[in-house]
Amino acid sequence: MDVCWEDFGWERLADGVGRRRLPVWDATTALVVGEDGALLYDTGATLREGAGIRAQAQALMGGRRVTHIALSHPHFDHVLGTAAFSGTEVYGAVGIDTVLTRDRDGLRDDAVRHGVAEADAVEAADVLVVPHHLVCGEWTLELGGRQVLLADAGPGHSGHDLAVLVPGSRDVVLCGDLVEESGDPQAGPDAVPSRWPAALDRLLELGGEAAVYVPGHGAVVGAGFVRAQRDELARRFGVS
Repeated sequence: MDVCWEDFGWERLADGVGRRRLPVWDATTALVVGEDGALLYDTGATLREGAGIRAQAQALMGGRRVTHIALSHPHFDHVLGTAAFSGTEVYGAVGIDTVLTRDRDGLRDDAVRHGVAEADAVEAADVLVVPHHLVCGEWTLELGGRQVLLADAGPGHSGHDLAVLVPGSRDVVLCGDLVEESGDPQAGPDAVPSRWPAALDRLLELGGEAAVYVPGHGAVVGAGFVRAQRDELARRFGVS
């Protein structure tokens, strides 16, 4: 792409691949652009934030629209902006549909506890989008001239963690909150600590040693960081 990602406040990761670290919670949203389609990974914490991401993505792509969305896991700061993207095909790890349908009120309340204005949280929860396509194992998407691989890499940080591999001259792995760089990995009530190290092993299998790994929060890292975090989680939770 000829556009300069940095002019829009985004970080270029590879040709046609970029991400933005969103304010407040430092959550990542990422965009993968093909000739005929574009995949957005995570949508922000409110409809307003989602609309801002949509406008930036369209500007980056010369007016083209996002066609696919992949949700990394069912936490408010990654999914509540999805309804701002009409007409997209939404993907998530198998089982995320049940969680989002069952725990809609809990998602709203969690957003408010973390500082989202109550009106914004209520608005986003009322129109919460449940993924249309559930990934069990792997799912390859064709975006026109480029393929991306969606992988049900969890459970770990949550019960339903979806990673994305973007092959290229240097592979990019979008990790969601399975990997965090700007703080210690957070294990909430829906985390599955006994499986988390294995989920990071899966990310390393996807990307290999030379890949760029994009955490759900924080700066881009390499395989060595992911491996060290895997070992620390194994020590912390007493698993191999």
